[in-house]
Amino acid sequence: MRNSAGGGWRPRLVALDIDGTVVDRNGLLPRTVAEAVDLVVQARVPVVLSTGRSWHGTKPVFEELGLPPGPTVCSNGAVIVRYPPQEIIKAITFDPRPVITQVEEFAPGSLIAVEEIGRGYRLNDRFPGDDLTGELIIEDAEQLSSRPATRVIVRDPTRSEEDFVALARHLGLHGVTYFVGWSAWLDIAPDGVNKATALAEVAAGFGVSAADVLAFGDGR
Repeated sequence: MRNSAGGGWRPRLVALDIDGTVVDRNGLLPRTVAEAVDLVVQARVPVVLSTGRSWHGTKPVFEELGLPPGPTVCSNGAVIVRYPPQEIIKAITFDPRPVITQVEEFAPGSLIAVEEIGRGYRLNDRFPGDDLTGELIIEDAEQLSSRPATRVIVRDPTRSEEDFVALARHLGLHGVTYFVGWSAWLDIAPDGVNKATALAEVAAGFGVSAADVLAFGDGR
């Protein structure tokens, strides 16, 4: 698509990761970033947040940016939410039992959490600091494994990021997709689901092809 004003390429949709991209490592939104996003919105180009965050962790950033009503990709692509008003467009789940069993066998003592869309998490123990937000319910492994989930989080503050990459490989996870965060953090999602698959679906809803999407992110 050509920009009639400047003659250069102009995106028809802009996709933004949140952590390490829109907000810094302290979770703060730089003024320059907010101003840049506002310029895109004023140009009537859709801005879609595409993040590993849960929806309840994404909503405050959506509101701080002042984005117009539209879709958001959350939970590494397992959840698509339209807001406002809040409507869960899509939620893909998987059976968390095999993953939780493997983690407990190969990495005993790891912190495990299962996401509850729009509410918070069920978890086997408290995570450090403000790692998780929303309603936090402590459960045992059997309870965590008892029903389908959109995402399972594995966390161990005593391990390095490199340790977690090795752990993910050692687990040999099958039937799921996994992502290693910038800290000792492992996100496990349904097989074949990621930010790109969900974003492609959102872009298609706008009638936009991949060639006309500008995406920013800091992950691997």
